[in-house]
Formats: sequence, C-alpha cells, structure tokens
Amino acid sequence: MNITIVGAGAWGTALAISLAPNHSVTLWARDAAQIKAMRSTRLNKRYLPDIVLPANFELSADLPAALAAAELVIIALPTAALRSALQQLAQSSRRFGVVWACKGFEAETSQLPHQVVAEVLPADFPCGVLSGPSFAQEVARGSPTALTFASTDEEFARNTAQTLHHARLRIYPSSDVIGVEVGGAVKNVMAIAAGICDGMGLGHNARAALLTRGLAEITRLGLKLGGRPETLGGLSGLGDLILTCTGDLSRNRQVGLLLAQQHDLPEILRRLKHVAEGVYTVREVHHLAQKLDVAMPICEAVYRILYENIPPAEMVVELLNRAPNLEFNGV
Repeated sequence: MNITIVGAGAWGTALAISLAPNHSVTLWARDAAQIKAMRSTRLNKRYLPDIVLPANFELSADLPAALAAAELVIIALPTAALRSALQQLAQSSRRFGVVWACKGFEAETSQLPHQVVAEVLPADFPCGVLSGPSFAQEVARGSPTALTFASTDEEFARNTAQTLHHARLRIYPSSDVIGVEVGGAVKNVMAIAAGICDGMGLGHNARAALLTRGLAEITRLGLKLGGRPETLGGLSGLGDLILTCTGDLSRNRQVGLLLAQQHDLPEILRRLKHVAEGVYTVREVHHLAQKLDVAMPICEAVYRILYENIPPAEMVVELLNRAPNLEFNGV
C-alpha cells in the first residue's frame, strides 16, 4: 500500500521505519531544511538521534507530491496541529484513508480528535485513530508493540488494522473511537501525577494506588463521553496508562519528576524541548470534568499544580485527606 505519513517527529519517523519494509512509505515534514538534513545524514537528529534511517522510504517537504499516490495518510502530529493538517488534506480531489495518531483534546474547544475530523474532513474520507502503549524509540528499533486502530467504519477498521499489522507491530481493530481517544489523552495527565509521586519518593504502593485510581477517573470520563469500559481497560486505556506512568522515556512523567524537584513549568518545557501533551490536555480535562460533573481529583490536582502554582506536596496532602468512599461508587 502507498502510505504517506504527515509529520517527521519521533512518532512519524518511527512509524515510517516500522511500516516501510511492507509498504511504499513517504514521510513528509513542513520544514524543508529538516528533510534535506535527514536525506543527507539518514538521521532525524532532533527526535531520534541514535537511530539510522533505512533507505526504504521517501522523504518529502512537498505535501501535494507526497499525497499524489497515497492510499492511506497517517497524521503523526501534536493535537494542536491536527486541524490545520486536516484542512490541507480536505483540499485534495482524491480520496484516501486518513489515520490520526495524536493524543489529547484540542485547546479551547475541548474536542477529541474525531470531533475535529468530523468538522474539517468531508464524510467520504474513511478515517480512524491509531493509539496504544508505544514509545517511538522502541517502535523505531523494532521492539514488539501492540496498538489499537479504531474507526466507526468497522470494515475500514478491520482492513486498516490488517494492513498495518506485522510481527513487531500488532494492530487490533475496534469500533470505539471515543474510548480509544479518551484513554490516550487522559493517561498523559496521569503520567504527570505519577512523575510527581515518584519524584517525591512516595513509594511503589502509592504509585500502584495512583494508577488504579487514575484508571477509575479515565473510565468515568470515557463512559460519560460515550466510550466503552472494555476499551478503557485495554491497550489504549490501561496499557497506555501503565507504559506512560512507569516508563523512563515518557515526557509527561518527566514533567512530573521535575515538578517534584520544584522546577517551574516554563523551565521544564524548555528543558524537554518536545511536546508533553499532558500539560495542555489537563486544562481541557479540567473544563470537561466541571462541565460534565465528573469526579477527577487526580486530574484536578495536576491542573492546580500546573496552572494555579499549588506546591505538589500540598496537593498530595489534600488528595490523601479526601474522605474515604466505596471503591466502586463512582467517585
């Protein structure tokens, strides 16, 4: 299949490396200088500096040319860039499948990616979301990874999952787009909380409790928005939560670790140099939780630490002093 990947960050590059042995892949980036450097060095020095790029996929800074023969387009950009990318795809006179691989809510609108897609992309583009527990570095190195591909068009979900699937990248089809997106978005907020927990030395017991109660919050919001519980307990929910909250490659966890060391947010973002989606997602989760009357105390704590400058230690005390409730009573 002819596949065009929009976005030459870590995830887009990793997907290009993983899919190129079985498909004709073109990796596109807006920055022509970046593409020129990647061609000459066969390295993506900013995002995957230690991984040599194989010669079996094309690099392009010309989007119309990159889309000319595309049968499937994978958007591997931050959520903030999704709408503008879709607007460019919508101008095409051709029709191809569209996959988005971003995780989060759109700023200001609090929309999930599929809602943005519905607003921008004509209805005759088959589309869906690719998500799950995956560090780009490991996918690029060929480490075994399992993901979920979800689309409301169940035939497209099955066919696309089968097309992208290979021995080192297992893809499971689903029809629960909302559940997949909510799991992928909110786990980034929980990873910040987990980083704070670890950075403060609260122990493994506390981290296990945090992940479990974090999953309860993700599930409450996901069900309220129309997702399914089995999805939130699967790869794109629980699986992604475990990886992002415990893996040292997690940028969101790094944010939490640095917050625990009393660094301020602007300094943390300068040090990371890459997008940590949880920093922005937590604002939209905060607004949604209030609007929908969903109890999300861990997410609320992260929001207050990031945007109200409440010290992490103070928020930990507040969480620990919450009144006890039945484990499964919804709060």
